[in-house]
Amino acid sequence: MKRWVVWLPWLAALGLLAWVVRAVPLTAVLETLRGLTWWQIGILVVLNGVALVWLMGRWWLLLWGMGWRMPLGMAVGHRLAAFGVSYFTPGPHFGGEPVQVLLAEKGHGVPRRTAVSAVSLDKSLELLVNFAFLLFGVLVTLRAGLLRPGVGEEAIGVSVGLLLFPVGYLVAIWGGRRPLTGAFGLMQPVGKRWGWYGTAVNGLAASERQAHQLCRQSPRLFALALLLSVASWLVLLLEYGLMLTFLGANLSPVQIIVSLTAMRLAYLLPLPGGLGSLEASQVFALELMGADPAIGLSASLLIRGRDVALGLIGLWWGAKMMG
Repeated sequence: MKRWVVWLPWLAALGLLAWVVRAVPLTAVLETLRGLTWWQIGILVVLNGVALVWLMGRWWLLLWGMGWRMPLGMAVGHRLAAFGVSYFTPGPHFGGEPVQVLLAEKGHGVPRRTAVSAVSLDKSLELLVNFAFLLFGVLVTLRAGLLRPGVGEEAIGVSVGLLLFPVGYLVAIWGGRRPLTGAFGLMQPVGKRWGWYGTAVNGLAASERQAHQLCRQSPRLFALALLLSVASWLVLLLEYGLMLTFLGANLSPVQIIVSLTAMRLAYLLPLPGGLGSLEASQVFALELMGADPAIGLSASLLIRGRDVALGLIGLWWGAKMMG
């Protein structure tokens, strides 16, 4: 039974990929990709690089606010290492955070509580902006009449529920509470048997106290970190829209937002890197918009290639730094 559960995400991914291959002729995909010019690829690379540095520079900025200086290039490399672990782990991009903490601690002497605090705030801001866009995208999709009322209401409910997690955490931290410490403390009846439990709880409490101090003492820096998150998302939206345009799609801004929302939903499924779900979401979304589904699969292949390359670079960087 356990083996079946382990293989279930992979079977689901293979099923989705099989549907995509049957739905879209690969010759049409190759023809679409051949239409890209080098200058178009260059524009997409530059825009993605800008968004990447801004997104990953958010963690660097938070560490800087806590009194720790780290070269921006090193911070981007460490963040890429965390991305690599998360990307190849089944689920919605979690799992690389411990690597991020260890690289900051081992490579730059950042105290563990400070590293945990910065990573927690960084992840919370990431989830806040991601889920805020997801909610916005669902509302746009519903207003465009592309979702049935019942389905739309459920999607809004799920989006709001997801958004409440990072919002609740950040509000609690700002108010001086320690939500993760409290949640971890619920395990005390069992955890007290483990020798490391008390140390872990105390370390987590210290990390959340430090996060509270940053929020209250440096609100402008925290606001700048949030602004970086929003700005990078706008650049990613621009990059995605240009990608579809370069591939031959003639979509309105609303249709681009709907298609990107479908992609973000695909990444929430418990599949490694959204394998299968990403491709299926783009084929379905483009077909729904009346565009050639080959464009959707072509876009997903470009996105897949980019993310796999970044993930592999991150894994290489992490192995190099920790080796």
